[in-house]
Amino acid sequence: MPPESESESRSREGGIGEHLSSRDSWLRLLFMVLFVALWSITRLVVFAVILLQVLFLLFSGKRNERLAGFGASLAIYSYELVAYLTFASEEQPFPFSDWPDGSVPADQTEQADTE
Repeated sequence: MPPESESESRSREGGIGEHLSSRDSWLRLLFMVLFVALWSITRLVVFAVILLQVLFLLFSGKRNERLAGFGASLAIYSYELVAYLTFASEEQPFPFSDWPDGSVPADQTEQADTE
């Protein structure tokens, strides 16, 4: 590899300074802190959904469909949070966009009822 020229070295350093003072970079960091907190809360809610579904299964012999739909939307939301936090997506999840649709397809509902 050829050695870096002095101008290339200066432009990269200037770029770092620009990124450090960029309002967009700091705003993204602020949103990431918010979404990490939401992700932590989401994990607790997922655990509660799991617990409730197990109780429904034990006492009624079948799952709760409304809770299954909520669990599906929660799974999608968790994916959206992680995608934003890992820079796989630039789209900010809820509350800055719509809550994901978690409707469970009919074939999955029928399959779960027959088991």
